Amino acid sequence: MDLQLAGARVIVTAGAGGIGRAIVDAFLEAGATVATCDIDGEALASLPPGVASEVVDVADHAALGGFVEGMARRMGGLDCLVNNAGIAGPTGRIEELDVADIERCLSVCLTSQFVTIGRAVPFLRDSGNASIANISSLAGRLGFRLRSPYAAAKWGVVGLTKSMAIELGPDRIRVNAVLPGLVAGDRQRRVLEARAQARGISFAQAETEAFSYTSIRDYVTPQQIADQILFLASPRGRTISGQALSVCGDTGMLG
Repeated sequence: MDLQLAGARVIVTAGAGGIGRAIVDAFLEAGATVATCDIDGEALASLPPGVASEVVDVADHAALGGFVEGMARRMGGLDCLVNNAGIAGPTGRIEELDVADIERCLSVCLTSQFVTIGRAVPFLRDSGNASIANISSLAGRLGFRLRSPYAAAKWGVVGLTKSMAIELGPDRIRVNAVLPGLVAGDRQRRVLEARAQARGISFAQAETEAFSYTSIRDYVTPQQIADQILFLASPRGRTISGQALSVCGDTGMLG
């Protein structure tokens, strides 16, 4: 299927690995021009030639805003912003959590999206096919035991998405959130390991329990998330906005 994204100008945060790298690669395959940032400079060096990149910690909001504005100018405009950056945040009971860890989780997972959208909107207004995709999580719909900072941030992403869809709709900028479930990769493994440790159970038990809440008992792949985002960014998705779209295999609870 030709999604008519050849020549699209795209910014993806945290695009050097995992879901972000799958999104970058998918846009490149579709013929888009892509810029990305990541905290991991070594991983950025492995990106295909032609991808403009910069080492940025998205919790450094001044640097992040400068990256978005600079890359949009470098590409001659912007058609799509993908807010992918996020961290797992601390795992533990609320009374055990350190405030600094909570604040960093909110800064990376939520505040960074306010920053990027604010800087991107002036460029997106000039696009004929403008879209924003914010990566939330199924935790942003269901909550997550022992992961309250992460869940709170991801609920916030859904609220931001809906608010921006209403605010930016008159500018013909569509805004959606994508809510992954259990995504295959090192990050999900670390989450399950932390949950197992916090509850005094084995990794296998934690994984089995996680899948017990899911109708399709399999991991979501980063490519599936990328496919969803490309459709939303394409002209075929021109009337989809303000939605929180789950890619989760019908998960009913996160444990």
